[in-house]
Amino acid sequence: MTNITRRHSVSVSRCVRRNRVALAAALLFPFAISCGRAPVAGGPASPLSGKRTEGDRGMVAASQPNAAAAGAAMLRMGGNAMDAAVAAAFALSVTDVSQTGLGGGGALTFYDARSHRAEHLSFYARTGEDPAWAGEDTASDAARNTERNTERNTERNTERNAARGAATPGMVAGLLEAHRRFGRLTRQQVMAPAIALARDGFIVTPLLSRTILSARARIGGDSAAMRLFMPDGEALRPGERLVQRDLAATLERIAREGRAGFYTGPAAASLSAKVRSLGGLITERDLETYPVATMPPLCATWGRYTVLSAPPPMGGASVLAILQMAEATGITEAGGLTDEPDAVVALAGIQRAVSADGSWWRGDPSVMAVPARGFSSAGYASARAAQGAGIVPDTVTRGDPWPFEPITPTGSCAEHPYPAATRPPHDTVGAPRSATLDPADDAQSFTSHLAVVDADGNAVSATTTVGVLFGSGVYTGGFFLNSSGNNLDERTRGTNRYANSTMAPTVILDGDDVRLVIGAAGSSYIQPSTAQVTLRILAFGEDAGLAMAAPRIQTSPVRREVEVEPGFSPDVYAALVRAGYRPSSRVADLSFGAVHAVHVRPDGRRIGVADPRRDGSAVGQ
Repeated sequence: MTNITRRHSVSVSRCVRRNRVALAAALLFPFAISCGRAPVAGGPASPLSGKRTEGDRGMVAASQPNAAAAGAAMLRMGGNAMDAAVAAAFALSVTDVSQTGLGGGGALTFYDARSHRAEHLSFYARTGEDPAWAGEDTASDAARNTERNTERNTERNTERNAARGAATPGMVAGLLEAHRRFGRLTRQQVMAPAIALARDGFIVTPLLSRTILSARARIGGDSAAMRLFMPDGEALRPGERLVQRDLAATLERIAREGRAGFYTGPAAASLSAKVRSLGGLITERDLETYPVATMPPLCATWGRYTVLSAPPPMGGASVLAILQMAEATGITEAGGLTDEPDAVVALAGIQRAVSADGSWWRGDPSVMAVPARGFSSAGYASARAAQGAGIVPDTVTRGDPWPFEPITPTGSCAEHPYPAATRPPHDTVGAPRSATLDPADDAQSFTSHLAVVDADGNAVSATTTVGVLFGSGVYTGGFFLNSSGNNLDERTRGTNRYANSTMAPTVILDGDDVRLVIGAAGSSYIQPSTAQVTLRILAFGEDAGLAMAAPRIQTSPVRREVEVEPGFSPDVYAALVRAGYRPSSRVADLSFGAVHAVHVRPDGRRIGVADPRRDGSAVGQ
């Protein structure tokens, strides 16, 4: 990793040069070009509908416009940030159906402005009591079964393999628990927008149409799903209306009965029966006993900011680690990324190191010792950054954060005490060795994200998913079950545990005030995309709209390839080549880290931004 030691000054000529290389982003967000470090105060609206919105009260940014509007409606009704987040998340289960849904799971980070307390809720898909969960990893098992049965009953066998990846969904339990604890409106009020969207329908977007077509084989495994999403054998087209009456009935039952309307009785029996008839493992008891995990978020002090993100089995530690290493190497003093070759080269090395660590130091902390506090600490960041100097290796080896795990957090993080893990006596894997998982392998997993700040300064950052597009393809009750069981591997599989995820819903404080609520969709692209947009907004003072549209990079710990979006200066691409990397062109698309965020400026002005790589929008109160 290149150490950047000089502090850049911003001159008139430098401003002109920076704005020239930012042209691609400025075409989307022309208001955002500025010569200084301070965020731009305002400007004309974005030429893309709802991608950047300003307001003085509540703000919701979500990955689908109807869902963002549902959240904002709760704020106008007198609800708080959690009411808005839960309403938006249920609405996303209807409108962002290829990415998320009632059959999936997620995680959220909540900050209470009055008490200055933060809490993390994890409700990701979870394995059950069936001993088969402790056997061979489901993805490998499915591949072997498919190979054995290629000449007989192929379609049915594919359904059975897909069902094996469906773990117990936590979406409904998590959203209801979050609303029960922190919401202000009634359950019926926050669920009403989702019910209306399912019952009355909504307009299909170009992205949804494209994902339906991409997942044709998965959807085609269920005749009811096929009739709904591909009538007459063709994917729904942009502009058509999607009505989901079965899903509306399921949502209405949940609104009436609460958790029991999904996890017990006839609903649970039907879900379990469908899955098990296809070779899946979910039982009625798994559903009835599904637990929502609550804990403090991971915390890191970064410059003057306090960064709160998702602990294991979620992936917030990687976001904290990237930001900490960016500070340790001087990237935060570089003034920008778009036309800063040294900063981008250094960032590529940081992302490779963090990816190598994150692909190994993961798992459900209730059954595995995960050194997340050490991994995300400033001390480990400095030590790890120093290890990365020099020639770019073909494969980056993981580091050992265990020595930093017992160190007690100080400063603002002392108020958000995430517990330290204890290194098992037999654990000898801390010595640096090659990472065993390439995060790019699951790059086709998809996700949905939302960010909310209300008028009182309360904040929610929430990420939800069904796994790959339309999850496992198992369709029941008007929704698709997740494919998250396939996230388990040789090290992490077992019964009664949460699957791993790269989700990183993050809240960043300036003192006691929320400054940025941020997160992303896109599997292995989530953490580096979240960190890159955060750097641009808070370290470099870029307007949130420009930061969102600006080009990004993506790396792998086991390859020297760096995926690059268009928009960096030519000097950046050349510097990557000189450093030993192999840049590969990547056009910005839905899987390249779809970030959604709310930036709260020091004057209290809210800037809601939605990633132009997705359908989302930002809506003010």
